[in-house]
Amino acid sequence: MKKIGWQIRLAFLLVLSTALLYLLHYVIFRDAYHIFLYSLGDLAFLPVEVLLVTLVIHGLLTQREKRIMLNKMNMVIGAFFSEVGATLIKQIISFDTSPEEIKSKLLVNSSWSERVFRNANRIAKMYDGNIDSRRGNLTELQAFLLTRRNFMLRLLENPNLLEHETFTELLWSVFHLTEELVSRKDLKQLPEADYNHLSGDIKRAYILLLCEWLAYMQHLQTSYPYLFSLAVRTNPFDPQARVEIQN
Repeated sequence: MKKIGWQIRLAFLLVLSTALLYLLHYVIFRDAYHIFLYSLGDLAFLPVEVLLVTLVIHGLLTQREKRIMLNKMNMVIGAFFSEVGATLIKQIISFDTSPEEIKSKLLVNSSWSERVFRNANRIAKMYDGNIDSRRGNLTELQAFLLTRRNFMLRLLENPNLLEHETFTELLWSVFHLTEELVSRKDLKQLPEADYNHLSGDIKRAYILLLCEWLAYMQHLQTSYPYLFSLAVRTNPFDPQARVEIQN
């Protein structure tokens, strides 16, 4: 037989306590009328109490939990861009045949509003740049991703990421690109079909990187201005970006 849970034992004790208190009231005052009257009044208000607890209080607690989880997820995303994402963006840009088209749209600064971020995110999602795997250094990209593979595997172990589908999709796209590169012995001499396939894999990761980077930058601007300042000064899309603060 399964053990009785603590919730059931607590419920039984509470009901028993109520019954004993009513019994004590009757023993002392011999007034069943008022016991029945107040019991009926309490029962009448019970649906309102359930409404307050389940909808209002539970809703507030759920929102608080979501904010805490969102902060934890953004910490993980921040670690990703610090260790992998920013450098990966710089490397993938070298495969873009017309990078200036997207660079000019992603020069994030402190004056950006929510509307500007939203518009930039729309542009990133619809970006149809020509990614050519022959243009950049595939060997260098492969070496970089290999050094970061264990780090990204540890990120996937984080249970908070289950609630962030787009970032999880980004990680899987980068993992796929890594495996595609590692599986080929000589990246300098590949069939045409292989180069075209790698171009598609790079582009998929690139688009997801753009969108997640923008979302992360907006979060920093809102919640952590000091981190946002550093992120702006190291913007991978800004060729003039310098980590040193300019006068």
